[in-house]
Amino acid sequence: MVMDIHTISFFLFNLFLIPVSFFSFIYYMLALRSVFEKEEKVKETVKEEIKEEDLPYVTVQIPTFNELVAIRCAEDCLKFDYPENKFEVIIGDDSDDPVVSKAIDNFAQKHKGRVKVTRRGDNKGFKPGNLNHMLKFSQGEIIVIFDSDFVAPRNFLRKMVRPFMEDDAVAGVQAEWDFLNEETNYVSKLSSTLLVFYYSIIVPVNKRVSVPFLFGSGEAVRKDVLLKLGGWKDGSLTEDTEFSIRLFKEGYKIIYRDDVKVWGEVPYTLKGLMNQQKRWAYGNTNAFMDHAKSILLGRLSTLQKIMISYTTSLGYLSNFFLLSFLVFGFIYFFSQPPAPIDLEKFFRETSKIFLVTSGFISGGMVALFKKNKASILPHSLISVVLVGVLVSYSICIGFFKALLGKEIRWSPIKKEGNIMFREGVGDA
Repeated sequence: MVMDIHTISFFLFNLFLIPVSFFSFIYYMLALRSVFEKEEKVKETVKEEIKEEDLPYVTVQIPTFNELVAIRCAEDCLKFDYPENKFEVIIGDDSDDPVVSKAIDNFAQKHKGRVKVTRRGDNKGFKPGNLNHMLKFSQGEIIVIFDSDFVAPRNFLRKMVRPFMEDDAVAGVQAEWDFLNEETNYVSKLSSTLLVFYYSIIVPVNKRVSVPFLFGSGEAVRKDVLLKLGGWKDGSLTEDTEFSIRLFKEGYKIIYRDDVKVWGEVPYTLKGLMNQQKRWAYGNTNAFMDHAKSILLGRLSTLQKIMISYTTSLGYLSNFFLLSFLVFGFIYFFSQPPAPIDLEKFFRETSKIFLVTSGFISGGMVALFKKNKASILPHSLISVVLVGVLVSYSICIGFFKALLGKEIRWSPIKKEGNIMFREGVGDA
C-alpha cells in the first residue's frame, strides 16, 4: 500500500510539474522583459499649463465601512493643489459603528462646504453599492476613487485629469500604488512583493497591449461613461476589474500613470492577506466569467484576449497547479521506502526542480529591485516559504468558488491606520 501511494504521488508530482514549469517559464520571460525593456512613460501632448477655468470639476469619493482612517484620506485630499471651487470630497459612510460615523460627521462639519457625507443605512452591494449611491450626489465630470487607507500627492488631481482633457476616448486613469506599511512585518513584506510583482511585471505588458486595468483606488473615471455603461456592478468584489473589461469591450481607453503614485496599506496579518487574495481571485474570475464570450470572441486583439484572460483568471490557475505539485511532492518524498539518502543526488535533483519552477520568485526579485525595494526581499522570501502555501490555498478557494458559482461575502481587512485613529477619536 505504501508503494502504491508512493507510485501514484510520483506520477502526479511529475504531471503537475509540466504546467508549473510552463507558468514558471512565462514568469522568467516576463522578468527578462522587465529587465531589458524600458517602459514608456505617459506622454502629455499639451505641454503648456492648463488654465484653471478649463479644468474639469472633480468628485473625490471615499467609500468606507467602520474605518476611521477615511478621515486621514479625506484630510489629505483637501490639500490637493487643485482649485477649491473645482472639486468636492464625498465620504460614503456605510459604517454600523456609531463612533466612526460620529467622527466622520465631526470632520465633515469642520470642512462644511468642501466635504459631504452620504449614507445608505447598510452595506448592501458592498463597495460598488456604496459607489453607486455616492454617484447620485456627485457633481463632478470626473470621479476619483480612494480606498479609505490611501493618501496621494498634492498634484494628484492635476496629473490625473490631464489624459481626459487630451483624448475623449480615455474613460479611466489609474495611478501606481506604493505602500505605507510594507516594513511592518514579514506578512506586510510578502503582501507588498505580490503587488509589486503585479504592477512591475504584469501591468507593463497590459499597458503595452492597451488593456491596463483599474485598481479600485487611486483611479479616475469619466462620470458620463460610467453612467452610460450602467455604473459599478453591484455586489462585485472587484468592481474595478469588471468595469475595466466593459471599457475595453466598448473601445474606451484606460491610461496607466506610473509617474503618479498613491500610497495605501497592505495586509499585515496572515488572515488579512489570505482574505484579500481569496477575494481578488474570486472577484476577478467572476468578472472573466461574466464577459468570457465577449473577451474570447469579441473584437479585441489576440494579445489583448490573452492578457485579459491571464490577469482575470489564468494567472490564478497557476496557483492550483503549484499547490498540487507541492502537495504530491511532499507525499512522494515522505512515502519512500526506508533507504540511505543520497545527498548528492537529492541536492542535484532539488536544485533542478527549483530552477525550473522559480519563475515567479525571479519575477518578484526583479520587481523589487526595479522599485528600489530590495531590502524587503529576504523577509519576503522567508514568508513565501512559511506561508506561501496557505496564500496559494486561499487563491484556489476563491478561484474555484467563482467557477462553481459559490458565494463569497466581502469582509474588511485589519488596517493599522484605523488603530492609530481610534486613539484620540474625539478630536477627529
